[in-house]
Amino acid sequence: MKKLIYTIAIFAFTFASCTKDFEEINTNQNSPVAVQPSLLLRQVIYDFGEQMSYEGFAAGNLLSQHTALLDFNLFDRHDLKSPQLGGNPWPIFYTNLRDNEILLKQSKQAPAFAVYEGPAFILKAYMAAGLTDIFGDVPYFEAFNGIEGSAKPTYDLQEDIYLNENGILDNLDKGIAAINMYAGSIPLEGDILFDGNLDNWIQFANSLKIKYLIRISGKVDVSVQLQTIFDEGNYIRNNTENAVFSFSNTAPNNFRFAQLREGDFTNFVMSETAEEIFKDLNDVRISTFYRAFANSNSSEFNGLINGINASTTTPSPDDYSLAGTIFRENTAALDANFMTAWETNFLLAEAAEKGFITTSAVTLYNSGVIQAFDYWNTNLPATYLAENANLNAVGKTPLEQIITQKWIANTMNGYESWIEFRRTGLPTLKNVAASLNNGLIPVRMPYPADAAALNAENYKIAETATNGNSLDVKVWWNSLP
Repeated sequence: MKKLIYTIAIFAFTFASCTKDFEEINTNQNSPVAVQPSLLLRQVIYDFGEQMSYEGFAAGNLLSQHTALLDFNLFDRHDLKSPQLGGNPWPIFYTNLRDNEILLKQSKQAPAFAVYEGPAFILKAYMAAGLTDIFGDVPYFEAFNGIEGSAKPTYDLQEDIYLNENGILDNLDKGIAAINMYAGSIPLEGDILFDGNLDNWIQFANSLKIKYLIRISGKVDVSVQLQTIFDEGNYIRNNTENAVFSFSNTAPNNFRFAQLREGDFTNFVMSETAEEIFKDLNDVRISTFYRAFANSNSSEFNGLINGINASTTTPSPDDYSLAGTIFRENTAALDANFMTAWETNFLLAEAAEKGFITTSAVTLYNSGVIQAFDYWNTNLPATYLAENANLNAVGKTPLEQIITQKWIANTMNGYESWIEFRRTGLPTLKNVAASLNNGLIPVRMPYPADAAALNAENYKIAETATNGNSLDVKVWWNSLP
């Protein structure tokens, strides 16, 4: 994991005033009138990575059942319209997509800023994919443009956001092309993912293409594109190439979960689902992600069923495994994860298993497992891949093994685990104890109340298309029965 620590820059935006005299009198001639692209790039990467790391842990991990809540758990009971300690990623996406759009425009308008064009396209694709994968149809093509765009953008179909011009896959191609065409000598500054290495940005983009092609593979034939990317080999292959930045052990750059008061921290415990998955595999990472519960006589781990009725049940945190020290006392060992080698290899292993590419699924899967253990600073037991975690283990399907290993490695990045569960049905999640969604595991996040208040006419169309903003209406790429 990288050990580079960054602080957040504070930006001031200056707007034009109504009259020339007013502007001349009231403008500080020594202040910049626009944000420097290096500061803007740093801000977008850090703000999105920091906020979504917390969101992924506090809310995403509940949806994917890495953790459960003891109390104040409406979200854990699948009342997703009542975010509590997390569960409102909508403004995180739109704020950073807006700021990234400013960066993209600067890169196109000023030759001195051309080096930022490729990374801005790639970040736009990355954030847009997360947004639509969580919510489904969303404002996209008319959004993010501030005063130059529509104040009330339409909700675009997820299929169009993925496949159309200026959509996710097209923007990844544009990002790669812009980097390949860049012939200037001005370096990329403010890059806390790759320290200005443009080759790494191309690898990042290609890994994202693999990810998103697999994601839509139930709807679109992606074999030729995947085989081409695999044959070229220019994607994230090693942990040294991961698209990540590291947290510190102290504020303001430590993992936000570490800043919660004690009562909120001890509210998050291991889920029963996680306990069963780790113990079934005899996976030693259980002690990386969780602590032995206080009332145990030895190093024992105990999980709680998700979504208890906290008004009638009062479990003690001493009886369940809390989040591991890596999420509280030792957050310098944590990364904000955008894309990794282990995720890329698990995706390619799935592609090989399904016949999308011609290569060994076992080799790719084993590489992913080895890299995931290394990523989480945990020693891989010598027999792990030969026994329960074997791709062809008795009683398990290869896809089940791949997705389960991805689920484990995505602890802290729970929205990804939940998205993959919606796509594959794996790993098997439990019905929550006291569901507020008719016993169903949600297959999309609801649009927030602000979306209805600020863009009522277009929201109404999207609300109707989702059966009243239901949690149970599948997104376009979800082809499960």
